[in-house]
Amino acid sequence: MKKIKTVKDLKNYREDIMKEDSKFNKIITVCGGTGCHAYGCQLIKQKFQQELKKLNLLDKVALKFTGCRGFCEKGPIVTILPKNIFYQRVQESDVPEIIKETILREKIVKRLLYEDPISKERIVHMEEIPFYKFQNRLLLGQNGFIEPDRIQDYIAEGGYSALAKALRLSGENIIEIIKKSGLRGRGGAGFPTGRKWESCRQAKGEIKYIICNCDEGDPGAYMDRSLLEGNPHSVIEGMIIGAFAIGAKEGYIYVRHEYPLACKNAQIAIEQAREFGFLGKNILGSGFDFDIKVAKGGGAFVCGESTALIASLEGRIGEPRDKQHLHTTESGLWDRPTNLNNVETWANVPLIINKGAEWFYRIGTEKSKGTKIFSLVGRVKNTGLVEVPMGITLREIIFDIGGGLSNGKKFKAVQTGGPSGGCLPADSLDLEVDYEQLTDAGSMMGSGGMIVMDETTCMVDLAKYFLNFLKEESCGKCLPCREGIKRMLEILTDITEGRGTKKSLSLLEELATVVADTSLCGLGKSAPNPVLSTLRYFRDEYESHIRDKKCPAGVCAPLLRYEILADCCKGCGVCLKTCPYNAISGKPKQIHVINQDICAKCGSCRAVCKFEAIQLS
Repeated sequence: MKKIKTVKDLKNYREDIMKEDSKFNKIITVCGGTGCHAYGCQLIKQKFQQELKKLNLLDKVALKFTGCRGFCEKGPIVTILPKNIFYQRVQESDVPEIIKETILREKIVKRLLYEDPISKERIVHMEEIPFYKFQNRLLLGQNGFIEPDRIQDYIAEGGYSALAKALRLSGENIIEIIKKSGLRGRGGAGFPTGRKWESCRQAKGEIKYIICNCDEGDPGAYMDRSLLEGNPHSVIEGMIIGAFAIGAKEGYIYVRHEYPLACKNAQIAIEQAREFGFLGKNILGSGFDFDIKVAKGGGAFVCGESTALIASLEGRIGEPRDKQHLHTTESGLWDRPTNLNNVETWANVPLIINKGAEWFYRIGTEKSKGTKIFSLVGRVKNTGLVEVPMGITLREIIFDIGGGLSNGKKFKAVQTGGPSGGCLPADSLDLEVDYEQLTDAGSMMGSGGMIVMDETTCMVDLAKYFLNFLKEESCGKCLPCREGIKRMLEILTDITEGRGTKKSLSLLEELATVVADTSLCGLGKSAPNPVLSTLRYFRDEYESHIRDKKCPAGVCAPLLRYEILADCCKGCGVCLKTCPYNAISGKPKQIHVINQDICAKCGSCRAVCKFEAIQLS
């Protein structure tokens, strides 16, 4: 393969790829995302290869190992193109049948189809499944057609055509397009992308840097990982365009080392882009030079903050610095102007250049434009990645796309924005998802984690869980974050263990406000959100823990009491044998008793009792 040196070369090469691909009358795609890897998708891919080879179908049927398809709950996922037939939870043993029936006989394997939980009807086509039907998959959609380690697939889908178009514009023109589109940073703060680029372009200094932030550490969040795994070239193309607009010659993709597949695919994509002439010297004959390196982070949550990330990239401890007076666009990596955006932000850039600022601006709300990817997890039927237009309601995401709660329980809350986000109650379900409305409600957009909770969730315990996470992840540089989070956690622990007092809540609120107002970086400033939002919407639960020494959700073990009902106990002895703490006594066929001084409230006795003789009070 010769390097693509001109726009004409790119156009001709794309036509050649499409001509070559047209010889296949069907395409089998196997989801190769991390979630499906856990289900054994590699074995399924190998089985397809073996069967196609055995039947001499390799020249008629293409097999693609694609990126994440989003519907992780139903993996491993296999689709048959061009009809977009969707098969879920496919096993190795299903492969011969799929080839025999669907590939050779044009028949559907009904048992592998998605079943609508309400109508019980089997749905054949992917786009008709409610999980996908209500999405707008501008970024994730290409994951179903592209093998992430094959640049030809990306080019066939129009890849690098936005770069060719951008290189014919001036840097100022590109920045103006991004500004008019209304694109805001998808990393959490929502700062206008065009303004950030403009600031970096205007900053003094000949050497400037571009950074892609893929240090995604929120519990339950994997949007950036899946996008970089499944379509790394879209991120690379966006970075090249951004670098050209700003005037940077060198870029970095900062990925946490816990994302091995994302690191691998990003490195392969960079090498391929370099080989084809999209990275390196004189890109597409424009005279512009730019290259990218992959840098692995150590897994510190605080390194998601821009200045801490830069410190880590420089080989120093990942600690943030005060940027109120000196922004990273003026003094970032090695004290030089640096532009940092996250994976999703960069991936949006080629779409905007190709389709226009006006097209992107029409999607979303007045102040929040485009789509947003969320990881929808927790007590919801359809878990996975969803990409929706800004302005969609929480209700539409959770019930139309997510299918409602998974266990028939009552909806209680949804947390947006990761561990530093807020918990919103049922009254907020009709809230439109955009930066301002979520912030006003006491939460935040964050990078895109969305955790659904039902009535079995204790909101005090939940706040304690996230504060414990943030305490461990705090770098400890500033006192408000280092000591304030620790003290808030101590107060919450007292409340959940029955030691809370009337003064606990006022002290907790005051401390949370101080931490938010005085912490150095975004981690500390947003750390009180789980506490403040649960106090705002679920104060009655806090009061019940303090006043009545009761946990309404039945979660906080020190406030629980397991008792054996005398009129129900048969004296079978199963609970006695099961108890790991020897807290139960009693003779065969006689009523058993729980020693409350020994009982650890683990619930194992209640789980094994067939007579429902053990109650939780």
